[in-house]
Amino acid sequence: MSDTRPRRTFAVISHPDAGKSTLTEALALHARVITEAGAVHGKGERRATVSDWMAMEKARGISITSAALQFVYRDHVINLVDTPGHSDFSEDTYRVLSAVDSAVMLVDAGKGLEPQTLKLFKVCALRGIPVMTVINKWDRPGLSALELMDLIQEKIGLRPTPLTWPVGEAGDFRGVLDRRTGEFVKYTRTAGGATRAPERRMGPDEVEEVDALPWSSAVEEHELLGLDEADHDQARFLAGETTPVMFASALQNFGVAQLLDLLLDIAPDPSPTAGVDGTVRQVDDPFSAFVFKVQSGMNNAHRDRLAYARVVSGTFERGMVVTHAGTGKPFATKFAQSVFGRDTAAVETAEPGDIIGFVNAQALRVGETVYVGERIEYPPVPSFAPEHFVTASAGDIGRYKQFRRGIEQLDQEGVVQVLRSDLRGDQNPVLAAVGPMQFEVVEDRMTHEFSSPIRMSRLDYQVARRTDAAGAAALAGKRGIEVLERSDGTRLALFVDQWRAMVTARDNPDIMLEALPAGGS
Repeated sequence: MSDTRPRRTFAVISHPDAGKSTLTEALALHARVITEAGAVHGKGERRATVSDWMAMEKARGISITSAALQFVYRDHVINLVDTPGHSDFSEDTYRVLSAVDSAVMLVDAGKGLEPQTLKLFKVCALRGIPVMTVINKWDRPGLSALELMDLIQEKIGLRPTPLTWPVGEAGDFRGVLDRRTGEFVKYTRTAGGATRAPERRMGPDEVEEVDALPWSSAVEEHELLGLDEADHDQARFLAGETTPVMFASALQNFGVAQLLDLLLDIAPDPSPTAGVDGTVRQVDDPFSAFVFKVQSGMNNAHRDRLAYARVVSGTFERGMVVTHAGTGKPFATKFAQSVFGRDTAAVETAEPGDIIGFVNAQALRVGETVYVGERIEYPPVPSFAPEHFVTASAGDIGRYKQFRRGIEQLDQEGVVQVLRSDLRGDQNPVLAAVGPMQFEVVEDRMTHEFSSPIRMSRLDYQVARRTDAAGAAALAGKRGIEVLERSDGTRLALFVDQWRAMVTARDNPDIMLEALPAGGS
């Protein structure tokens, strides 16, 4: 029997170190899915977050892969898709944002809006994703609340409409003024922030003397915001004109319950989606989904490959036969799983907004569609312009078979873009990345997962442009330029620098040289 409870599917976006994975853990804690939170920067016995499982993630305290967490809160099913925070993995983050209905933008109270946050916000704006803002780390010294509101308006062009307002300046977090009810929500710190923080709601006349001064300041600023018409308007929020704002400390679990309530109250439901030919699939039409991520190596006990898919329409039922839009061939879904961090469980049914994992689905690639009934194919997820290039070869020629298999797998997952040419041959493919840390992931996974140490040698190219067969022929042999083919058939012309790319385009107006979406720093 299908679960028809309302869905909320969202991602958290932020600059590295703004507390994204810590917030992810705190949300799961407040939904009572886990009993104890562990921050990624925790020390000693504190464990890594449930959404970070790769060895590199645990060692560095960053999120590289994207993890899906599903839990129930207030009779709603919440799908939280965690994203990489580091700019080197912005292409993976873009894929995740294609699978959500809203986003939570996490802002460090001490640092304000940082470059990667701005870049990810632009992706949300391009995709028309409504954005809620959480000012995090209010338990530490930082900018003033009003300063942060000005920064949001100035840098991203959205009108901030605070739903909560801090009681106590940054570094002295007493609680928040709930602007919708006028109540004081007072927080109590817990040991290490590992358990759900108790909170007490009280009316203005119940505020204790110890909190009287910061409460008075909060009320004064709240009234100023009202005079400035900085109040929440649902239609303007969904239209991408405003961003509701909340204040929190994810590490202390302050303000997290309010964020969960906010998601249920104002975040959008799954909605009808258009295919590449303009056909619109309604939410209650027959089943369809698209793959936004492929991941292997989640289980060391056996070789696995999981294709994450967002359910767009209809009810998914385990065992149903779907059609692969790219090939028109039937695809059996006998092995489908729900995912909670690294843990998986067989899923019987799923509804629009849910994230499901197709196990060992070798035919599925990022951006592809599966469906039942009338044909539908959703727009592909674009690849970003790579800015870093290396040649790759097997460190041990006796393990060339494992080398080829590993490179093919990482290519299919989108860990890096793999480029080839007849001149270079299969033994020395070129790996192209948005950021250099992607190469570290390749090296680590090739060594430990595929038992094939890899040698990489840096190439001097810095710029890639899309071209065609005629362009490839015209550019052949030109100094400082090389044309290679990506595994999806796209030809990329590589240039040593922006100047060479610009001059080549100027001097050869008949050659196709198209810029790709930018994702790097």
